[in-house]
Amino acid sequence: MIPTGAAFVAGVTGDPIAHSLSPVVMRHWIDAAGIDALYAPFPISAGNFDRVVRGLAGAGCRGLNVTLPHKEAALELARTASGPARAVGAANLLTFTPAGIHADNTDIAGFLYALAPANVEFRKARALIFGAGGAARAMLYALLTVGVTDVAICNRNITRAQGLSRDIAPDAGIIPWEARDDALQGRDLIINATSLGLAGRDELALDWQRVRPGSVAFDGIYIPVNTRFIVESRARGVTAIDGLDMLIGQARPSFEAFFGRPAPDLPDMRSRLLEHLGAR
Repeated sequence: MIPTGAAFVAGVTGDPIAHSLSPVVMRHWIDAAGIDALYAPFPISAGNFDRVVRGLAGAGCRGLNVTLPHKEAALELARTASGPARAVGAANLLTFTPAGIHADNTDIAGFLYALAPANVEFRKARALIFGAGGAARAMLYALLTVGVTDVAICNRNITRAQGLSRDIAPDAGIIPWEARDDALQGRDLIINATSLGLAGRDELALDWQRVRPGSVAFDGIYIPVNTRFIVESRARGVTAIDGLDMLIGQARPSFEAFFGRPAPDLPDMRSRLLEHLGAR
């Protein structure tokens, strides 16, 4: 249905944000639910984040999904926060209520939703995470909650990697960026939580010959779906998982938070997104 002047309004913000498929996901659910609602992208720069978000809240917006580079700023802005958001130190969901702005983190659930089909033996896994921003924080926290005890962090800024370890996983190994290929040896769960590979940016180049076939690789990027990380890991015989299912998994609780009802069950959502991307 076409939104009316009384429509519920929510959206997604980041910088950049034009690549986001969140509006596509939400539009399919809004149409299936038959509700009067609008979900739109809001490009907000870091310097304007607080002011614009508060303005949207004051104008009656129901809330925002938050992506790079604002996830940590989103938590700081909120008046209240869920336990997972506080533990992670980042939020990807802000809801605007009469009591103020509330922060949550649905990336945790979305990440585990995406990994589920791979049947990872988490308690035996040896994980390596590339990145140390808000997405990496959520993924690291998620791994700890399902029993992963052997994890290492590799980031271009080693100080941020050390901070992530200190905040969430004090026993995690810290790998200098220049040693990233050596770090692959013996790892069977490799995760890209950086922006490398996002359309228009540099790719994450790794020596996949050091990884055992049958391992699992996850890339949080979904535009393009077939990043160098995905293509080269798959060619090695690694189970490669792109970011589309994490997008869908984290969006479900967001839909309910914004519109007060569960997201409709659309088993073909992934196919719809691939069709939108022309990636079939």
